[in-house]
Amino acid sequence: MPDAYADHLTDTSPAAGRVLAAYTTLRLGGPAGTVTTAVDTDEAVGAVREATVEGRRILVLAGGSNVVIGDAGFDGEVLLLRNRGVRVVAQDAGEVVVRAAAGEPWDDFVGYAVSNGWSGVECLSGIPGSAGATPIQNVGAYGQEVAHTIAAVHAYDRVSDEQLVMTPAECRFGYRSSVFKHNDRYLVTAVDFRLRRDGRSAPIRYAELARRLGVEAGDRVPLEQARQTVLKLRAGKGMVLDPEDRDTWSVGSFFTNPVVGAAFFAELTAARGEMPHWPGADGTVKIPAAWLIEQAGFPKGFAGAGVSISTKHTLALTNRGSGDTAALLDLARIIRDGVRERFGVELHPEPVLINCGL
Repeated sequence: MPDAYADHLTDTSPAAGRVLAAYTTLRLGGPAGTVTTAVDTDEAVGAVREATVEGRRILVLAGGSNVVIGDAGFDGEVLLLRNRGVRVVAQDAGEVVVRAAAGEPWDDFVGYAVSNGWSGVECLSGIPGSAGATPIQNVGAYGQEVAHTIAAVHAYDRVSDEQLVMTPAECRFGYRSSVFKHNDRYLVTAVDFRLRRDGRSAPIRYAELARRLGVEAGDRVPLEQARQTVLKLRAGKGMVLDPEDRDTWSVGSFFTNPVVGAAFFAELTAARGEMPHWPGADGTVKIPAAWLIEQAGFPKGFAGAGVSISTKHTLALTNRGSGDTAALLDLARIIRDGVRERFGVELHPEPVLINCGL
């Protein structure tokens, strides 16, 4: 696995190689039954097919950036997806369709797109993990989501035992969700992105990014300027992996921004006063989880046992080097319950929880 994730390990025994903390950005998680590495798609599909036929449990990990694994680990086969590659599969004067292998590091792909003058994913710079993980939770940041540019997802279907090319509609993208999340039916093997052949960014939608760029919402800027500005914003929040910075030992945002009905939001503001929000789908209202957490009495740096809220960003729960998954989830429960008690709003975890729960 990438050295950035594994450099904290000093025990190189075979048993240590099965400790799943080595394969997650949280650097938490107990042992696996077995660990298998697949460097190409056929190997990955073959491993999943064999496990399915034999009725064995299998967990697929790539970048390990959006997963929380219990201290008991995973008593089954862990498949490390390491297929790589990016290639153009279609293009015309205005657009290009680019296929990224599922194991391709996401930020490498974004950097490659920007360097080629392909617009559409530049505001997703600096997000850890792999290209294949992005459709699973419909990764988004700074006004962009991968659903805006995904043309197709290539996946192996364990039920029908066939490899599929799934349309965006079949992926059922929603806010940090898709048909793939909390569903082990599909193994994502590659993703096709439809990007504009344009040296300028997509229209800037996110107010904080627009302010930092010194432009108005809806304006466009050179791709490299957008990428570098996003990288600086994310680094300032501890959201760019750095082995020396414990604030980056996280899964990024631990909770999704809650979406509530308009009537409930009106009642909430009548009781609690005005609060930041923005429109959601179908008349709903989205409230920033970070604001709710801080207002409920949990500031940056709020600590548990060897874990804490990041000192840079309220939405990130971090491993300070001596914590374990149980302590991290205890902290998450304290925060969730505190927000519910103060605002009557339920926070939901964004990462996938393996052999553990809130």
